[in-house]
This record gives sequence, C-alpha cells and structure tokens, in this order.
Amino acid sequence: MHEITYSGLFSLEENIHSGQVFHWQAHELDGVPGYEGCIGVSPPIWIGQDLGGAVFTNASTEGIPLVRRYFGLDHDLGEIHATFPGEDQFLHQAMEYCPGIRIMRQPFWECLATFITSSMKQVAHIRGISLQLRERAGQAYQGLAGEHFAYPTPQAMAALGEQALRECALGYRAKALHLAAQNAADGVLDLDGIEEEKDRSLAHARLMENFGVGAKIAHCALLFGAGNWGSFPIDVWIERVLKKAYRKRVKGPKLQLWAERHFGPYSGYAQQYLFKFSRENPERLHPPSRKVV
Repeated sequence: MHEITYSGLFSLEENIHSGQVFHWQAHELDGVPGYEGCIGVSPPIWIGQDLGGAVFTNASTEGIPLVRRYFGLDHDLGEIHATFPGEDQFLHQAMEYCPGIRIMRQPFWECLATFITSSMKQVAHIRGISLQLRERAGQAYQGLAGEHFAYPTPQAMAALGEQALRECALGYRAKALHLAAQNAADGVLDLDGIEEEKDRSLAHARLMENFGVGAKIAHCALLFGAGNWGSFPIDVWIERVLKKAYRKRVKGPKLQLWAERHFGPYSGYAQQYLFKFSRENPERLHPPSRKVV
C-alpha cells in the first residue's frame, strides 16, 4: 500500500456517501477500512483511511495522481475557504459540520451520464441503476472485493439501445441517456471540448442543448466532472435552503446568479457543505441574524 499525502481535512466515508459517486464497494484491507471501485475505464483500485486520518491506496505509484485528483486530495482547502463570504454565518456552520467533504473529480462522461440517470431518484435507486449499466456494458475486472465493472463508454452505452436502458429501471431517462451516448459516440456532443471550455456559461449552454439535460444536471456535470468549481447546482432542496436560510425570493436564473456571486469562485464547494448540513439538520434551516444581500 502507498500512503497518499494531502493537506486540510478529508473524510473518505463522508465523500463516498455524499451523493457524488454511487458504485464504490466497502472493503477492509490490512485492518484499514476502505472502498474499492473503478475510476473511469481503469481497473479497480482500493482506497482506505485509518482512524488517524491517514489515507492509503493499492494503486501503483503512477496511478496515485489519478486517485488524488478523483478524491479531491490535491485541493488547497485554505485557499478555497478564503474566497467565501466571511459574514455568512450559515455557511460557516455548514463547513464546521462537515469539514472533510471534497469535490470529487469524476470522468466527465461518467459524471454527465450518472446525473442524467439520477433525476428525481433516491441514492439507493441511482446506485442500483449505475451497477446495472456497468454490468451490462462495462469492462469487467477482478478486484480485492470481487468483480467490478467500469462505467460503459458512450459507444458501449449507445450500442445497448434505448429499450435495454429502460430495462435498467431508467424509465423516461433512458431516451435522454441513449441520445447523449449516441451524440458523444458520434462526436456531436464534444465532451473534451466542453470539459476544457473556460467559459462556464458557454459550457453550460452546450450541455443543455442535449435532450434531457436541464440546468441542474448541466451544473452537476461541470462541477463534479469538469472541475468547474464555480458551478452551483440548484435542486429543490438547495432552493429551499436559499429561501429559508438566506431569505431569497427569486428563482431560476436570478437565484443562480445570486448564488454564484455570493459564494464566489468556489461556490460549488459551498453548495456541498450546504447540501449535507441542511439535509442532516433541517431544523437549523433558519435565517441568519441579518439578511445576506
């Protein structure tokens, strides 16, 4: 095993169960609790964290940079936190509640496809769909915890066909996923170009040109897949947070613009803190001592 160095706080357990990823399998190695899974199309790797916070992996020396990038262990949390509004008491409560959360950097196609399938679904359902898709069309590997499957490439997903996707409990989402896979396989959906696009508004608009990709899914793909930390996904729950804790009455693009301006260049990080804190502490959703403008 190799130890992975990082700065700041990190909780492997919290990140695995943060709603960012859905396929990792729990597995203890040499007395260290951890998880095993595939990153993209690569063979499975194991990552674990001991009680002292040290992080270990069985990835090769060459593979460690990929593991660090995937789990956000290369992020400078001090630099990120310094950009947040200092007067925002609610955000600071959220940060204190879950300081070990990081924004994970998933393969862009896998991230986009997963959030297309996750619309209006609970975590257990999303995980079940992800595992089914992997078993049907992903590369099979043997790992420490048993058999693992990589996420299907666009070509493999497109070859499955819409009906086969429906059989994976996708329902109406099957059409959107199939069309996205076809477009990505044919080059109509330029995944590399969107991931590398520096103009977030342009990248967001290009994603929304695809059937079934709305504003929230596009922001999730940019945040968790393209590393665009200024993206701030707003779902029903986050809208409730902004309404109750921040007294915001606007919706849609106006609310999006306010959130990105208020939380700053790393607003996606703020969103993760707010999401976990408010979901697990709904009774604390109350306005701060003074209105945040």
